[in-house]
Parts: sequence; C-alpha cells; structure tokens
Amino acid sequence: MNSRPRDIAIVGAGVAGLAAGQALQSAGHSVQLFDKSRSTGGRLCTRRGDDWQADHGAQYFTARDPDFKAQVQQWLSEGVIALWQPRLITLGGDGGHHLDATLSRYVGVPRMGAPTRQMSQDLPVQKQATVDELRRVDGRWQLHSVEHGWSARDYDAVLLALPAAQATNLLTTCDSALVPDTSAVRMRGCWALMLRFAAPVDPGFDAAFVNEGPLAWIARDSNKPQRAGVETWVAQASALWSQAHIEASVEEVLSQLLPAFTAWVGATPMAASAHRWRYADCEVPARAGSLWSATEKLGVCGDWLNGGRVEGAWLSGRHLAQQAQRL
Repeated sequence: MNSRPRDIAIVGAGVAGLAAGQALQSAGHSVQLFDKSRSTGGRLCTRRGDDWQADHGAQYFTARDPDFKAQVQQWLSEGVIALWQPRLITLGGDGGHHLDATLSRYVGVPRMGAPTRQMSQDLPVQKQATVDELRRVDGRWQLHSVEHGWSARDYDAVLLALPAAQATNLLTTCDSALVPDTSAVRMRGCWALMLRFAAPVDPGFDAAFVNEGPLAWIARDSNKPQRAGVETWVAQASALWSQAHIEASVEEVLSQLLPAFTAWVGATPMAASAHRWRYADCEVPARAGSLWSATEKLGVCGDWLNGGRVEGAWLSGRHLAQQAQRL
C-alpha cells in the first residue's frame, strides 16, 4: 500500500461522507468535504420552528456491527446520542401488538444531527457547495460547484457520498466506468409530515409501524429524549404511496395523509407541514459496501450500498476509505 498522504475530495457530508473523511484524515490524508446544504448530516436532520422541532428524516438508528457498536458507545459517552425507548406497536392488518423492547434504538440529542455535528468538528466542510461536474486534468481531479465554479485546488481522488441517482449524474459528467453500477440502482422517495399540537396527545403509543393505508410510520417526536417545544409528531408515507405521489404538491400530500394520521392517532394537529425525500431508500439495498475504481481514483459510498440505514451509511463510508487508501 502506498502510504504517501493524498488529497481527497468527498462530495456529501452525511454519515457516509463524514465517516470516510474521519477515517482518511486519521490515516494521514488531506480531505475536503463539499455539501449542498447549510449543515451536515444528510437525513440525520431536524426541522425547527419558533416553538417546535421534528426529526423529519431518519427516526432512530440501531447498532449490530461491532465497529459501529463501538462508535455508538463513544457517542453515548460524549452525550450526543441517547437511548429512545418508545411504546412501540404495529397498526393495521393484525396490528396492535407491542414490539420487542429489547432492541436498542438511539437518537441524536438534543436533535437528530448531533452525532454528525460531532463528526464534522475536525473536518473541513464547504457547505452550500452544489458539486455538478467533475473533470480529470493531468491525472488530478477538479470539481465544479454551482455556487463557486471550478475549485482552485485539485485532488488525487474523489469520493461521492450521495444517493445513487445523484452519484450517476456526477459520474456521467466525467464518463466514469462506475456509471453502469450506479445507474442500475432504483431509489425510492418518501413523504414526511411534521405535525404540531396545542396540547399533549396520547393514543396509547409513542411510535408505530403502520401496515395498511398510505402511512408506514408514526412517531411522537416530542417523546424523544431532550426534545423541546410543543407537542410534535412525525408521520412518514409508505414507499409505494410516496413513489406514486412523488411529484405531488405539498397541499395535495397533506390533504391525503392528514386524514390517515388522524384516523390512527385520534387528534387533529393545529399546524402541519410536509417534506419530500426524493431518494430515501432502495427496495433492495446493495451489499457491495462501496464502489471504487482504482484506475480512475473515483469511488461511491452510501447507505444504499451497505444494506440501508444509518449503520449502513457509516460502514459504507469506512469501507470506501479503506479502498481509497490503496492509491
């Protein structure tokens, strides 16, 4: 393995990109992350208003892999995550059953993105930089962003920590050999509702997997540890419903999903909003870990390449970092 320090660009500062950046920086390489958003974390995120907050992306995460379990223990000791123990049931079909409470579910505190803010503390992240083109000049990579044009710095390698469709768009700009791998992946969208109430609501559960109708998940967001503000719930539509209505307006989505939520919870919110995740998950997530072209010095990582979920994103980023160190 060539141990000479390399300059590596990482596009995407969600869990996968940050995990790759941490691993590479710890190995002595120079990294630069780019993200189109105003903050890091990807789907580990929280929407906030004057007197409310709601986790409208990832709802919680679990840990099964030994390395990720160790990371979770570190986050617990640093106080950026906490154990969430909701009254969890299933609804619809033969639902109404309380689910196994022995599975440990974790959330960021006081907001979902707290662990990714911790991960990004020592990493250089250029925010609000929408990378839309890659080019290779004399064996080095240059990146173009909508906001800043071509980067003044060039890089030995580029890692894309993006959903498959967005990775494909970038890889196509440089005719990468990885395009067939990413373009073959079909990701699904998800509509999420954020619902606020003037008073506490208690339907007898704090979270539920829903097995019929347009919704797939309902959660009392204000039940999570260290949450502040008014009573807040989150509801997420099923992948099937979301894909069928992916181009619908917010008004249309609310008109169809609010009655379904009210039917399960038995209360009508005083205010509601909706968010569309165009690339939420894959019907069948890959198990490749990551994609890496040694010839091009170009790679891709993300939860969709490692079974889905937050744990999969973290492991995928670490997996790609190992490949990239073989430059």
